[in-house]
Amino acid sequence: MFRIGYGFDSHKLEPGTGIVLGGVVIPCEKSVLAHSDGDVVLHALTDAVLGAAAAGDIGDHFPDTDPVWKDAESSLFLERAIKTAAGKGLAPVNCDITVIAPYPRLSSWKEKIRVGISDMLEIPVDRVSVKATTGKEQPSPTAAKESR
Repeated sequence: MFRIGYGFDSHKLEPGTGIVLGGVVIPCEKSVLAHSDGDVVLHALTDAVLGAAAAGDIGDHFPDTDPVWKDAESSLFLERAIKTAAGKGLAPVNCDITVIAPYPRLSSWKEKIRVGISDMLEIPVDRVSVKATTGKEQPSPTAAKESR
């Protein structure tokens, strides 16, 4: 059986000492405002795995209203999602991740994130893609026409 899952996550940034992306702690002057560790990469990946298994979403399994998940490592969410998918005869075979964030610059962290995700999913690293963009706004086609 072949299925595709899609996941998306976003959180606000606040002053802090670092963020976690794909299980990697990235020191910077920001932190993610979140109930758990706020790892948006693993949250999106968890949702993708659950979605491919038609098993709900991260909020169904790990609600932010439950104190047991306060400050939890997001790798736990992914691990449990993989077990849920396995119970339906499914397993991840590849993933493609795009991080949209103006800060911090991720070019020097992408390979470490890839390797960590490869380990978590138990798939070869050449089946894990991690891309990053600052997400700077581009003028809309309508705005371009209006400015002519």
